[in-house]
Amino acid sequence: MDITSGILDEALERLHGSGPEFQGFLANHGPMAVEALVRHGQAGSVHRWLDHYEEKLEDVPSLQGTVTDANWHEALGDPRRVSDWTAYFTRLVAERPWRDVLAEWWPRLLPGIAGAATHPVIRVGHVVRTLLEDGEEAPRVAELAHALGYWAARHTTLPVSVSPAGTASPAEALAALPRVADQQVLPLDGLAQLPGTPGWLATAESLHIPADDPDAVRDRLTALVGAAVHHYLDHGHGHGVLMVHTATAPNAVLRTLPALPRELWAVSLGAVWTASAAITSVYSAAEAQSPLEEGGRLVAEEVFERAARHGDEHVIKMCDTALDVAKWSAESDDGADGGADGEAHGADRALAAAVRAQQLIPADS
Repeated sequence: MDITSGILDEALERLHGSGPEFQGFLANHGPMAVEALVRHGQAGSVHRWLDHYEEKLEDVPSLQGTVTDANWHEALGDPRRVSDWTAYFTRLVAERPWRDVLAEWWPRLLPGIAGAATHPVIRVGHVVRTLLEDGEEAPRVAELAHALGYWAARHTTLPVSVSPAGTASPAEALAALPRVADQQVLPLDGLAQLPGTPGWLATAESLHIPADDPDAVRDRLTALVGAAVHHYLDHGHGHGVLMVHTATAPNAVLRTLPALPRELWAVSLGAVWTASAAITSVYSAAEAQSPLEEGGRLVAEEVFERAARHGDEHVIKMCDTALDVAKWSAESDDGADGGADGEAHGADRALAAAVRAQQLIPADS
């Protein structure tokens, strides 16, 4: 990742002058997209991309009060308090190591992971990856405060309680999920249908979580990311944009695991699986659809270059996660079908899912 130029930090500082949402509820994807662009060799396009993207962003909302250690419960899940929350976390990360703040607040925020269609946790995952791999410069620590503040303000619990304790793999559980009756709705209206959807709770609870083995939890979460990317390839046309989050949210949690106490890994998998399953049931197409054919073998670098040229923030984020899955498939000792052919097949399908997002999502969305 090109961090020597300072472009990522410059971009984050620019973005911190804008609010976390616009047009009432649309998430500001800027911090997530610029991190992915810089990481995949597109640093030179970041400021040009931001020049266009910032046209639709809005000012930071006004402060409503002060969030404190004593009253934070009152402000949790109140989007009007987002600037109050950002100020609170900014104070915390100035006083304490960011890892300590994250470890304390992660279990408090985790039950509300579905809030804002999982955008807050995805934002956390992008910045934690940078903090862990590339250094703890001030704009990145500030970005963590913004991301956690957004999550606290949009903290939203699902209308059904899920306790996964089955035997199914992520791919099996995803494939078995029933769809809600009305998929032509906004996320909250779709989530409200889950309790009345026959078979949804049982299927959501069918996932196997190896709770007593953190390393196995990490492997299962990795498998969930891969299964969600592959599911998008076949069923993402149900809603090209929102289905992206079924893969990027679990990948965000996966990226955050190394910064968390290992005893939080299993509950993190359970929470993000539930959110991903919920979005899948609300927006996944029931019938598989073959993507448009691409001539020649897909190459990771070229696929991301295409995503950067396309410009849509969801396309960039989906490609970022799909490249992870392709890399894991290529590095795996045995692929989905066994041996090198299985590995190549898994990598090709992951890259094809990134291309599929480019096909499904308009460049001006």
